[in-house]
Amino acid sequence: MTISKAISKIEDLIPQRSPIMMVDEVLAVEGDDCTCQLTIRQDNFFMEPDGMIAEPGVIEHIAQSASAFAGVRAVAAGATEPPVGYIGEVKNFRITRRPKLGDVLITKITMGPEVQGVTIISGVTCIMDETVAETQMKIFVRED
Repeated sequence: MTISKAISKIEDLIPQRSPIMMVDEVLAVEGDDCTCQLTIRQDNFFMEPDGMIAEPGVIEHIAQSASAFAGVRAVAAGATEPPVGYIGEVKNFRITRRPKLGDVLITKITMGPEVQGVTIISGVTCIMDETVAETQMKIFVRED
């Protein structure tokens, strides 16, 4: 699936708004994989006094990357509003270092099976070529 200019604006893909938006851009979508980007700025909601992002911010970034992927799919299917999802479970979260001011996070989301509105996703976050976090999540998508 190619990301068109019409659906590349992140606000059209995720329900989150400032100050808690944790995805800047969807870079690529291919099959069950999506790659998203976030540049860590001083005004980031999860910024700690030491100039690094708190661990929950990395989890939120991965979840919002999955949300952006769901948004791309929903918009491609004709939706006018992004779907709203909730984290049901975080499993096997591993972080090797916290991102710092100026870091660019590149996160690859892989969608797994969906059963009764719950989707299992895997997320891997890198800074340059270094994997800094990974996890699996169960995400519940609200059907309106």
